[in-house]
Amino acid sequence: MASASKYLLAWRGRHVFNPAAVGATVLTLISAISGVYALGWSSWWVGSPVFGPLVLLLGVILLWRTEKLRVIALFWVVALVVGVVAAAVQYRQQGVPVDVWTLVWRRLWSSPLLFLGAFMLSEPLTLPPRRWQQLVVAAVVGVLVGWAPLFGTFPVGLGQERALLVGNLIAFLFAVRAAVRLVFEGRAAITPTVEELVFHAGRGFSFTAGQFLELDVPHRRPDARGTRREFSIASAPEDLPTVRIAFRRGSQSTYKKALAAITPGTALAVTGVWGDFVLPRHPDSRVLMVAAGIGVTPFVSQLRHLTLTGRARDIIVIYVVSDAAELAFRDDLAATGVRVIVFSRDEPDRLPPQWEWARGVRLTADVLQRTVTDLGERHAYVSGPAALIADLAPALERARSITTDAFSGY
Repeated sequence: MASASKYLLAWRGRHVFNPAAVGATVLTLISAISGVYALGWSSWWVGSPVFGPLVLLLGVILLWRTEKLRVIALFWVVALVVGVVAAAVQYRQQGVPVDVWTLVWRRLWSSPLLFLGAFMLSEPLTLPPRRWQQLVVAAVVGVLVGWAPLFGTFPVGLGQERALLVGNLIAFLFAVRAAVRLVFEGRAAITPTVEELVFHAGRGFSFTAGQFLELDVPHRRPDARGTRREFSIASAPEDLPTVRIAFRRGSQSTYKKALAAITPGTALAVTGVWGDFVLPRHPDSRVLMVAAGIGVTPFVSQLRHLTLTGRARDIIVIYVVSDAAELAFRDDLAATGVRVIVFSRDEPDRLPPQWEWARGVRLTADVLQRTVTDLGERHAYVSGPAALIADLAPALERARSITTDAFSGY
């Protein structure tokens, strides 16, 4: 039932509910309705003080890597508080003494709370696209898990699995318009190693400048990473129905081979649009954009959006490439008129106005501070390999805020 739900309970190529929760719920409901409890029911073997510390450690590592720690931390806090309050109220109604710390300990270590948040609620395909939407889902599921209401005399309560399914449904409603098809129109080499793909989007596709999409490219015998990959959108929302993405060639993954083989007219499914890598709402906010190589893609979308909507902002772009030939989207960036500082080993030819070369200097935290003298007044956005973000961290901590978009490539 869990496997079947990925296909039967799906919308435009995207499954709606967490498969494990669906399987557990179906089994439990069949047993309860039929009365044949020998069929089995779901239980959580991870709800134990023995497993708790390990689950918490591995969960935090996973959530830190996927940038979902704040979302799931909210779920943990809400579920713990609501659960303790609900249990305390029941104890008092029955005249049983209440030890709050014992309740907290049991809810934290002797329930599936940690596992449910870190490894099930955090599943990317069943989360909504924006951070505030994810926080809403986390809070709702937290309340339902902590409260765990019963429905009349029915023998099955809401439970953790059903609470998770409610959260999945809310997430689906947030993202229902995101799953559409893109029709491939053509490709172009924009640097010796970077290729741009152009698509025509179907009705209902929408995004905010700076977000990314997940593209499904079905092919035979996919490798361990499967048939889906994430791409920052290079075009602006105003360019719709045209959608552009870019990727670096060179990898021998089955996905990239399949992507290289698609022909014009091929329709591919977008299973979702996600991301909070979006510009500050206040138009007077000063912005610093730091891009490494193909990491410039979301900035191209943001800057093009500002140009097409006639909005002017104080923006500085730091563009880091291995050599000058790898400067992608030069024309798009030049058309925006923003200041661009290029860090490359060799000097680029015929730089556009407002562009300057850092004369072969390697970008470090100290160099960044000397280059951007008003760093403390700017909202910093960094898109590129995790190693670059780590190297610049000491300087970026001085920025007014920092938003990162790390990737490892495929």
